[in-house]
Amino acid sequence: MKHDEIDSAGLHYAPCRYGLSRIFFRGPKRRLDTPYVAFVGGTETFGKFIDRPLAALVEREIGQTCVNLGCVNGGVDAFVNDPTIMATCHDAKVTVVQVMGANYLSNRFYSVHPRRNDRFLRASTVMQAIFSDVDFADFTFTRHMLTSLYARSPERFDIVVSELREAWVARMRNMLNQIGPRTILLWFSKEPLSDVPWDSRPGKLSADPLFITASMIDQLRPQVLSVVEAQPSPVALSMGTKGMYFSPAQAKAASEMLSIGCHQEAAAKLVPALQQILHKAA
Repeated sequence: MKHDEIDSAGLHYAPCRYGLSRIFFRGPKRRLDTPYVAFVGGTETFGKFIDRPLAALVEREIGQTCVNLGCVNGGVDAFVNDPTIMATCHDAKVTVVQVMGANYLSNRFYSVHPRRNDRFLRASTVMQAIFSDVDFADFTFTRHMLTSLYARSPERFDIVVSELREAWVARMRNMLNQIGPRTILLWFSKEPLSDVPWDSRPGKLSADPLFITASMIDQLRPQVLSVVEAQPSPVALSMGTKGMYFSPAQAKAASEMLSIGCHQEAAAKLVPALQQILHKAA
């Protein structure tokens, strides 16, 4: 990821790398030789367009260094295959893992970019056989590709959703095994954590994290200390882009982000859980 891809008007992210990782994270770069809490996640954890995102808010409240390892458009694949980041999380006092969408990972049906997990690379021969009437050369982004497949055949699309869910649970188990048990899963989404069918939800294919259900999270609970649900209130959502930093060209993208109020509410949910864990570890 180039520096100019994560800079926006009036807000400087001070991009930095840790160790041998090829991912640029939000700075300033933090020391890893003193105790810290690690935050792993996608665009929300990174805090695009926001001056003080979730990790910074939590750091101020708990008085403990918080290392922001959020990756714009990142999914599980951006982290699980990165030894540097997995080691950084393993060595943290606690790691907060934002629940990321099942669409952002390579699977039996298609491959994504290893760091920009929203980028579609190629369809497998299995996918091409199932959707022989689709030209996959037309797609650059996974969500666009999935939306087109669903429109073409909801019945065949169910096969893809099942594969993505199975791959996501397996990949998450792998990542949590590498991180270790001192982990909190964070559900940070406009959508409630539930088992309501994805196509019955208001967001449908625009929802984040896509295709994740409460039952899938339940499968991971034995590997983590707790699951924190941070679904923003109507008041927080109504704040929109107030207080965000973005150029006119980025206005639409900014309007789709969780507001500053959403980050503040999520921090308020996380702080007690983290304080309890850190107190026991002291």
